[in-house]
Amino acid sequence: MEETKSNGKTVQSLNDVTVMFAGDSGDGMQLTGTQFSNTTALVGNDLSTLPDYPAEIRAPAGTLYGVSGFQLHFSSSDIHTPGDSPDVLVAMNPAALKVNLKNIKEHALIIVNTDSFDPKNLKIAKYDSNPLDDGTLEGFHVIHVPITSLTTNALRDTNLSIKEITRSKNFFALGMMYWLYNRPVEPTIEWIKQKFAKNPDIAAANEAVLKAGYYFGDQTELFTTRYSVESANLPKGVYRNISGNEATAIGLVTASELSGLPLFLGSYPITPASEILQYLSTYKNYGVKTFQAEDEISGIASAIGASFGGSLAITTTSGPGLALKAEAIGLAVMTELPLVIINVQRGGPSTGLPTKTEQADLLQAMYGRNGEAPVAVLAASTPSDCFHMAIEASRIALNFMTPVILLTDGYIANGAEPWKMPLIEELEKIEVKFATEVEGFFPYSRNEKLSRPWAKPGTPGLEHRIGGLEKANITGNVSHDPDNHDLMCKLRTEKIQRIQNDIPELEVDGPSKGDVLVLGWGGTYGSIREAVDRVRKSGYKVSQAHLKYINPFPKNTREVLNNFKHILIPEINLGQLARIIRSEFLLPVIQLNQVRGLPIKSVDIQNKILEILGGNNGK
Repeated sequence: MEETKSNGKTVQSLNDVTVMFAGDSGDGMQLTGTQFSNTTALVGNDLSTLPDYPAEIRAPAGTLYGVSGFQLHFSSSDIHTPGDSPDVLVAMNPAALKVNLKNIKEHALIIVNTDSFDPKNLKIAKYDSNPLDDGTLEGFHVIHVPITSLTTNALRDTNLSIKEITRSKNFFALGMMYWLYNRPVEPTIEWIKQKFAKNPDIAAANEAVLKAGYYFGDQTELFTTRYSVESANLPKGVYRNISGNEATAIGLVTASELSGLPLFLGSYPITPASEILQYLSTYKNYGVKTFQAEDEISGIASAIGASFGGSLAITTTSGPGLALKAEAIGLAVMTELPLVIINVQRGGPSTGLPTKTEQADLLQAMYGRNGEAPVAVLAASTPSDCFHMAIEASRIALNFMTPVILLTDGYIANGAEPWKMPLIEELEKIEVKFATEVEGFFPYSRNEKLSRPWAKPGTPGLEHRIGGLEKANITGNVSHDPDNHDLMCKLRTEKIQRIQNDIPELEVDGPSKGDVLVLGWGGTYGSIREAVDRVRKSGYKVSQAHLKYINPFPKNTREVLNNFKHILIPEINLGQLARIIRSEFLLPVIQLNQVRGLPIKSVDIQNKILEILGGNNGK
């Protein structure tokens, strides 16, 4: 950590920082965090974010369950998580302080809006005394800033109402943080002008408050130090900051372009998947059709119809919606039509924790249908990986004429990171061939992939029966023959297994043999990666493998697992992948399970690895 002087204040150079913005759900913390993230991406830092929404829409002001947070980890080097514990907490009210205090680092910097620490708000947040005065914050570096009063003062000559003025206080906090971490204000000013172009008074007010916060940081004696985080040395290319849901949407549009098929999304809004529908609705110029159905069943049924008609068909949902779609997924299995089902997992069961992350729908994706109804199951590992896995899910669905479930989760769907944008020429085309020849056509004949032909409705001479009743092999006629049903079940299962021939082998990061392999799937990738990196720096030999293909597993999965003495599987569930690995490969595994609605901390994985190694093995 280097130190210099600027305008009489110390400037410290840091490698990485984790910041948490927290306040009421109406305080604009998500907007503040997003703007700070976008500006940080423009500066060239690597970053990872974790938005944390309250479960209730507009929960009562000042309540603990109404706290909205946005965590951002940014660095001059490669990072993979939004940070285990914040270095800085910006607390807009007592509830935000109370909820987040247990999670921040020792000696962390806490910036509090002192105007909100009045008796009413302290009582709502269940404080018996003021934590700013009673020693609660002893050991932390606490900066008292009357953010609301300073915002009001900056806008005292405007014609805005008191409500409109106080709603701008998040921009004061943002400006202050821009100064503290040497970020430019110009990108946010440009955003303000575009966002509020139809309301110039609000635009001018937000710009004024943003600048007031920045200049306050420069002029006040409360801050004796500001910080600098240099640009990260990322591979050359064009980058943009992207969330997992946005990456999924762009990946689906790209798959449409690569396959030459029109994209149809039939969906019903559900947290945290709704944004995919919203993003795709903006791509009409690419021929994308989005249909917001009246319920989950209608959404997937419309997608199956679009698939029958020759479209790249998509439906999006979360766990409760996947349950409602189960019978229709079985219909897509029976009719053997390509369909991509995206499940952005959230906390369950039932309504559960709608705004929190979880990866507890794996068994549901694998087995949650009546009868023998096998589907391909894939999982994205990071926000930007959602782009590639959306394309991959589409490719498999189209090549194998099967439903494919792509699992993401609330963390990677709402979180963001820099994404190196590929050129369309760099991506492999998805070959699609519709049946056109009458001679030799049978609706359930099969190629080497066991895929049946895809015949568009209206193609002369290719009329065929379709529906939910069992089909006769080759002809597709309705069949109740026991031996035929046995054969068709086995053929549909074997078709899924043959996907192994079209997917990459499981890669191992680190030694291919050893004492410990940390095996993960989905959004735990970043936490596992950072934990493994830390353990390696301590001199231990530990390997990592991450599954993106779960049904079927890559061909070499058994070989990889057999090469290690211990297999550790961290999951945000109670051991669903662990259960599948045990049953599939008859191998003992060690579980690390947390179901807290939050990503697993890398330090918890690190400690578990060291526990397995006994502190001195594997060096």
